[in-house]
Amino acid sequence: MKKISMFLAVAVLGTVKSFAQEAAAAATEAATEVAAVANEAAAAAVDAETEIAGETMHQVLMQKFLEGGWGWMLPVLVCLVIGLAVAIERMLYLSFANINTKKFIAKFEETLNNEGVEAAKELCRNTRGPVASIYFQGLDRYDQGMDAVEKAVVSYGSVQTGQMESGLSWIGLFIALSPMLGFMGTVVGMIEAFDQIQAAGDISPTVVAGGIKVALLTTLMGLIAAVILQLFYNYIISKIDNLVNAMEDASITLVDILTAYNKK
Repeated sequence: MKKISMFLAVAVLGTVKSFAQEAAAAATEAATEVAAVANEAAAAAVDAETEIAGETMHQVLMQKFLEGGWGWMLPVLVCLVIGLAVAIERMLYLSFANINTKKFIAKFEETLNNEGVEAAKELCRNTRGPVASIYFQGLDRYDQGMDAVEKAVVSYGSVQTGQMESGLSWIGLFIALSPMLGFMGTVVGMIEAFDQIQAAGDISPTVVAGGIKVALLTTLMGLIAAVILQLFYNYIISKIDNLVNAMEDASITLVDILTAYNKK
């Protein structure tokens, strides 16, 4: 009897173990299939979202621009476009004005010592940038004495700084004007919303939604334009500061070079 019971117990345990293993394998396979389906669904959702965003981004921007109203969005856009044009022109000007100052000074000193003042002036004339222009003006008054050279360098340095800063006032104007136009559109939109409330005699979200949307969109457009132009403005200012520092150091070096050359 005991042997029969033990035999039955072993058989039951074997059956249960086999069933458990089969169930575990089936569960693992099912989980793998579910995970694969979920991954495919997630990838399809991401692809669909990306496709929708790629197709409608331009349309959404245009729609929001039109919803803000041509009367207020267009002036802000004009300020942004003109400000960017001036900023790009200044950046190109400053990029062409920037040279390897140390290399130019070394070549200038070598030319001055070996070939004389006229050859050094010709080198300055054929080199772009404010540093070369300042050196040319200093050499042009070398025969009048070192005091005249120093005055020419200081005066022409101010002229070069003014030329580099040309157009920045317009960028500053558009930075201030863009949000002001946006806020003006906001005020107009709120006035229209209150006019609609007065005409309807009821404070309903559907009544004031149009005017409030115009107000928010014009403000947003003005702030975006101001932020973009402000970034360009600060970058240009930093470039000008670097060039001015290079001009000042080069001017001091020019006086030292001419003083040493005068003693020969």
